[in-house]
Amino acid sequence: MDPQVKATLQPREGLLFSAVRRGVRGFGGLGHRILGGVETSRRIGAFTLITLGTLATKFGTSSRVIRPLVQQEILRSGVKVLPIVCFLGMALGLVIVGQTVLLLVQVGQTQLMGPLLVTVVVRELGPLTVAMVVLARVGTAAVTELGTARAVGEVEALEAMGIDPIHYLVVPRLIGFTVSIVSLTVYMVMTALLAGYLVAFLRGFPMGLGEYFRVIADAVSWVDFPLLALKTLAFGMLTSLIICYHGLAEAMRLEDVGHATTKTMAHTMVACLFVDALFLPVYFLI
Repeated sequence: MDPQVKATLQPREGLLFSAVRRGVRGFGGLGHRILGGVETSRRIGAFTLITLGTLATKFGTSSRVIRPLVQQEILRSGVKVLPIVCFLGMALGLVIVGQTVLLLVQVGQTQLMGPLLVTVVVRELGPLTVAMVVLARVGTAAVTELGTARAVGEVEALEAMGIDPIHYLVVPRLIGFTVSIVSLTVYMVMTALLAGYLVAFLRGFPMGLGEYFRVIADAVSWVDFPLLALKTLAFGMLTSLIICYHGLAEAMRLEDVGHATTKTMAHTMVACLFVDALFLPVYFLI
């Protein structure tokens, strides 16, 4: 580009950007929140690219150190969360699945049982509930741990020793959270369906267990399996990356750790709901 043209356009681009910012801020507090959300999304996106680049370029590097850290994260965010997930799955089955099955039997619409349970439990409530449980049970502790490490200078100490903090602190959590959420979703769905059948059977549900699962299997499309895998992978990656971003990406003091935890909860829930909404048009086409 001609330097004179570039010099002419730069002030105009700056004026245009300033005008957009003033226009958005004209909405008051809502405008500030919109600008803050856009800026936070941009920073999280940049942090995500850095993390994925580190994962790709250093995959297999220092495996004797990283592999135990990944196993520790899977143990903490997966195995130790399994009892809570199973309990919530039973509650979901007792409260929602069982009553839904009995109601469909009462109105003579048992042919809707399969599609309804697949839509509510398999596609929506199962993955989203697991993501929120992992966030509440492990995510808050992870933010506090990372934020404290950043506040007391442990991250800078790792860099001084030549250790990449992204590779050492973020990658194990990324892999561990993602594997845990994908696995726990399967347990959640199966527990909810079994508990729902148990309630319905005790109240006179005429269908056998084999026929019950056959009806549900007939309602599952082959597209549901890759979509469920993609959704749970997205939830796991979003949860871990947002947690690590708020814990590490910004300098903080010890008194800022609590605020970082609150922001992590809010941003992760909004991000998961947004991703969940992106899958709705695909489900409508199935």
